[in-house]
Amino acid sequence: MSLLPIFLKLRDRLVLVVGGGTIAEGKIEGLFAADARVRVVAPQVTPAIATWIAQGKIDWQARSFAAPDLEGVYLVIAATSAPGVNEAVFAEADARGILCNAVDDIERCHFYYGSVVQRGDLQIAISTNGKSPALAQRLRLRLEKEFGPEYELWLEWLGAAREVLRAGDSSADSKKILLHQLASQPMFERFLEEARRQRAGQGAA
Repeated sequence: MSLLPIFLKLRDRLVLVVGGGTIAEGKIEGLFAADARVRVVAPQVTPAIATWIAQGKIDWQARSFAAPDLEGVYLVIAATSAPGVNEAVFAEADARGILCNAVDDIERCHFYYGSVVQRGDLQIAISTNGKSPALAQRLRLRLEKEFGPEYELWLEWLGAAREVLRAGDSSADSKKILLHQLASQPMFERFLEEARRQRAGQGAA
């Protein structure tokens, strides 16, 4: 079965995380980055999650999961160490048409987390359809070397250039051609060279 690769907008969407352990921590950090609203259902939580609760970043229900916890939820992550709990969360979410990821249980996932290379707004996600997370991690490490931190700055520059072009009077076709030229490898190399000159100039000053 082929998967649909998508990037999901979660800003102000309510996401339920069932579980309060270290696995849940990592998932919650990703949800914060996406500006999601987070609710945690778990009898106990880690110190890090407890800190987020104290800061008002998380709505915590200090108990075991129950079906009504899915009311108004956009997405669910089952991140407990108890397979029976994860299975129950998935079954209830599936019955309600809510997408669910049960961590480390590919049979009970509507979606998988990719292995991600992130450079600012540039995200490169790798999936093996659950067959080999180890391969996905190896490819991520390789891509991290190929796409270094400089891509974050270049993408910011490209975004600013795109906004300037969109506000101009040129035709749509000419704008498209120029945008592709700006995103080319030669332009990237010119961008890096200019950045090096600026750093050298600052050092000399």
